[in-house]
Parts: sequence; C-alpha cells; structure tokens
Amino acid sequence: MSPIHRHLLPGFSASLGFALTYLTILVIIPLSACFLTAMSLTWSQFVAVVWTERARSAYALTFGASLIAAFCSVWIGLLIAWVLVRYEFPGKRAMDSLVDLPFALPTAVAGLVFSALYAPNGWLGQFLVPLGIEGAYSRLGIVIVLVFIGFPFVVRTVQPVLESFDSEVEEAAASLGANRWETFRRVLLPALYPALVTGFALSFARGLGEYGSVMLVSGNLRNYTEIAPVLIVESLEESQFKDTGYAEATAIAVVLLVASFVMLLVINWLERWSKRADG
Repeated sequence: MSPIHRHLLPGFSASLGFALTYLTILVIIPLSACFLTAMSLTWSQFVAVVWTERARSAYALTFGASLIAAFCSVWIGLLIAWVLVRYEFPGKRAMDSLVDLPFALPTAVAGLVFSALYAPNGWLGQFLVPLGIEGAYSRLGIVIVLVFIGFPFVVRTVQPVLESFDSEVEEAAASLGANRWETFRRVLLPALYPALVTGFALSFARGLGEYGSVMLVSGNLRNYTEIAPVLIVESLEESQFKDTGYAEATAIAVVLLVASFVMLLVINWLERWSKRADG
C-alpha cells in the first residue's frame, strides 16, 4: 500500500464523490449559468451595460462601503471577543448570545430598525441630524448596517484563538519587561492576525452581497446611495420590457462575482504570506 493511501480514512472515495457532486450542483452549475447568460451579450453590449456612470457609482459604493465596514468590524469584533474571553461579568452569556443576533435577524428588519433610529425624527437622528450626522438614507447608514451584519464573523473567528492562547506566553513577555501594549502588539497580534484576516474576508464578502438592510437604510438614490445588488434587481424588473434585460442584470452580477473572487484571492494570499513570514 502506498504511503498516500495509508493515511486516508475509509470511504474517502465515496465522500469525495458526494462532496464534488454537491459542490457542482450548488456552486459550479449556478455560476456557470450566470457566465453563460452574460455571454449572450456581445462584448460591446456587455461593456455598455456594466460600465455606465450609474454602474460605476454603484460598484464604487458597494466595494468602498464593504471595505470600510470590514475594517470597522475587525476592530469592533476584536474588542468584543477580547471582552468575552478575558473578563467575567454579569450578563456575559447574554452578551455572547447577542453577537449571533445579526446571523438570525432578517436583514430587512435590521434595515428598517436602523433607518427608523437614524431618521430625522428617530431616537438617535433627532440629536445627530442637527449636528450634520445623517445615518439614514446616506452612505454612512450603509456602512453602519454593514458593520452590524459583519462584526459577528470577526468575533467568532477571533474568539477561539484567544481562548486557546497560552497565558504563560503573556506572563513570560511581562517578566521580560514588556508592557501591556508591547505584549499585545508583539505576542498576541501575530497569533491573531490569521483569524483577523479571515474575519475581515468574511465580513467583506457578506457586505458585497447584502441587499435587504442596505435597500431600506440607503434610500436607493441613483449615483449616490444605490448599491450594485439593487442595480441588479432593478435591471431584472426592467427585463420584461427589453429582450436583453435578464442578460444585462446577469452581466452586472458577473462583474461583482469576478471582483469579489479577485479580492478574496488577494486576502487569502495575504493570509498565507503572513503565516510564512511568522514561520
């Protein structure tokens, strides 16, 4: 028996076959259908659809807001994970459960709640709007709801790493004269970096595809607060009046798909690079 097969669990071939089958049905076939539908357009038609001023504005807002929200989610998620792991306090379990609320809450509900809170007559908006801070029907509101749905990914990726971290390493750093900031920056942060990058990637990917909450809180103002997923839906609604309407909506989806895939490849490369550098 070769060394390769000696370490394989029984049933590997069958398990691999089922995994590839489900992966093909759930991922490869739908994505292939998306690309094939977009290919029904000529190259000039494709460019004309995906590179209009309206489309460029939607791309910039979608990726820009998702990036900003992902960066904010990293810091907020790290802080919450640190508190949940390192401290004991009344209501800790309730706080830990609340972290998962954005996973279970319908995103349309989140958008409705945030738009009501930050509206000019809302609980928070009545104080913030006079100061020039508009959280509803603005780009700031989009970032806020994307942080709301994104920070739990960071918490749940960082929390296990903090729980498994050996406290003796921190004690050794302190005994060698390192203060708390130096211990965090030179001892803890390198160990947390892969988890932070993973949480950032998950938060960013979730933000790119978010529709329900952003649709309600943004107001969908063309060339200002209109995101790419909303543009796709509107193109689908217009497809009944145009022969190529469905293909045009799919073309915009292809642009988002390719851009998202490239961004995730870059993030994965950064994560592997950091691991090699630490090694």
